[in-house]
This record gives sequence, C-alpha cells and structure tokens, in this order.
Amino acid sequence: MLLWTTAFLASLVAAQTYPPDVVDQLAAASLPKVKEWLAKNPQGNCTLETAVRRKEWMDLTLAQRKEYTNAVLCLMSKPALTSSAAPGAKSRFDDYIVVHVQQTPRNHGSVRVYTSNTYPMLISNPYADLLLTLAPLLRMALRASPSQRVWIQGISTDPANSPLFDGSEGSMGGNGAKANYNGIMIPGPYDRIPPADGGGCVTTGPFKNMTVNLGPIAPILQLTRNPRADGLGYNPRCLRRDINKNSAAVTSAKDVHDVITKNNDAHWFQTVMEGQFPQGKWGIHAGGHYTVGGDPGGDFYTSPGDPAFWLHHTMIDRVWWIWQIQNLEKRLKEVSHTRTMSNFPPSANGTLDDLSGLGVLAPDVEVRELMSTMGGLMGKFCYIYE
Repeated sequence: MLLWTTAFLASLVAAQTYPPDVVDQLAAASLPKVKEWLAKNPQGNCTLETAVRRKEWMDLTLAQRKEYTNAVLCLMSKPALTSSAAPGAKSRFDDYIVVHVQQTPRNHGSVRVYTSNTYPMLISNPYADLLLTLAPLLRMALRASPSQRVWIQGISTDPANSPLFDGSEGSMGGNGAKANYNGIMIPGPYDRIPPADGGGCVTTGPFKNMTVNLGPIAPILQLTRNPRADGLGYNPRCLRRDINKNSAAVTSAKDVHDVITKNNDAHWFQTVMEGQFPQGKWGIHAGGHYTVGGDPGGDFYTSPGDPAFWLHHTMIDRVWWIWQIQNLEKRLKEVSHTRTMSNFPPSANGTLDDLSGLGVLAPDVEVRELMSTMGGLMGKFCYIYE
C-alpha cells in the first residue's frame, strides 16, 4: 500500500504545473482512504487507476483548452430543447440556463445543493459525458475527452491575469471592458464588493462574440429588462464580466482547507461553504461567482450563462469530494437541509430518497445515486480530481 501510494501521489504532483497548495496536499494524502474504501466496496471496473482524472485549467495543454472551449461553442450552435417554455432559449447551451432558472427554488440551499451540482457536471460537460443524455447529433458533434475541467480557486491573487481569464486563445475568455458601476451590495467584509477593472463586454478570448440570450432576473449591473417576468424571454446582449480579486480573496486555499477540515458534518460543511451572510461571511461558493461577476455570471438565476460557471461548480464538486473522502463510510450517506431553498416555504428534512434531475435534459434520480464519484449514477460516475 505504501509503495502504491507513493507512486500514485508522485504521478499527481508531476501532472501539476503549479506548486501543490494545502488543499492539493490534503486531497493527495487522502487517496489511500479511497483505495481502502474501494477494496471493501468494489465498483465494477471503476478503480483509482481507471477513474477519469479531472484537471485544473493550468494543467491542460493549449490544445486541450481549445478542445474544451470549442465544445462549449458547439453547444451554443445546436438548437434548444426548451424553447417552447423559454422563447429566449436559442441553443443547447441555453437549455442549461433554463433548467437552472426553473429549479433554483428546489435546489439552492436545500438537500439537493451538491447533488444537483454533480449531475449537471456529468451531462453538461461539453465532452463525451454529454452523450449519456443528449441526441445522436451531439454524439457526433462533441467528440473529445470525458473529463470536465476544474477551476481551482486560491491559486492566483490576480485572477484577471491568470491563464483562465487572460483573454488568450487558451483561456475561458478575458475580463470585460472597464465600465462604471457601484459594485455588488452584499453583507461581508466590504458591505459591498468594490468594482474591479471590468464590468463591460468581453472582447478577448474564445467567447468574445458570445450572445447572452436569457435574463436578467437578479442583475448586479444596469441592464435592459427581459420582456418576460420569469426572465426566459429573448434579450440578446454581450457577455459581461468584472473579474474581481476582492471576491477571490475569500476563496483562498486556506479558506477551502478550513471548510473541509473544520466542519465534521454535512450541515456545517454546507452552511459554511454556501455562506453565512448575516454574519458577513460569503463562503467560497458565492465568492467564486462574484469573482466573475458581470452578466450573466453575477445573476443568481442565470449565472450558468457564463461558461466559467461550469468550471467554478466543478471546483465546488471537488471541495465536496475532498470533504467526503475524509470519511467515506459516513459521508457518502450524509445529507443536510430541507427540501426547499433556505427552508422557504418550510418543508421536511431532505433524505437520500429525494429526487434530483434536470428537467428535459435528464430524468430525476434519487439523491443517493449522485453521492459518489466512484460508481454513482448506476455506475456512470467514475472520476477523481487532481
């Protein structure tokens, strides 16, 4: 076991292009626990050696990064499935925004908050994972590696100039042009998040010509209102961002490490991760969203309309995974919170028997099927994080 562990950890470290931080070290040191659990609970052909390794953006080659962004652009070129309910939806990419808007009251601040994150990480991946649920047309259109990409926060104190947002062809697009706005009113270290150097249209990188079609619903910028009250009408405009180091400051490696190591049950892990706003604590989930900000990234309902959303939420899945593997026997069965957002209206406590799904994009399955990255979803999940 010691020899295997040493060799496996060395392979993970060798794959990184930046020095491992305390979260990376914790994840790597915890892998023997995963191997031990798998020895007691075999998951068919899913082993640590066969599992897909989800990589951080900086660890990808330029070709791999472009392969990913091209697949996202491909999603944006395919017809929507939700246009009857949402006239503003013009692409398969927009379908995920529609589902997010429709399911926000069910999933956020509830028992489904992380499993509703894991499920779309599988099927919204613009790579081959998408083939599990979408049409044969996409099976042909989206040929690529089956691993979603992850944005690991805390590796850069200057996110606007990081490889993720520097506006190069190998980025997820650049910052927005400088625009005047008052920042984001939110309880916390600043009472409002001061604006950074963006806020306007993204003009560099793979998504410089992207059109945002849906929303806004809860905007942080001054924008043209959507023609429909539910935000699902057609409202074309540019992608806007304000890549903000003030928000990124609450997503450091120490913040992530503390969330994982100082919260020993699902209730407190979820509570601290999601933010304790009355106490002025944003949490790394909200901090990540407001690191991107802009439109639609800063809109609580339509934020999946910024392609960076999916990397941020894969990071959230990574944090949950590292927390789980500290005690797999217990934490693969542990859920918290009720069945409604922030328990409004009041509802029963959630259980593993509750259902989580993605509307027209994927059927409901029991929460228990989405708890494990190794063998979950009836064996379709088989991945770990580097």
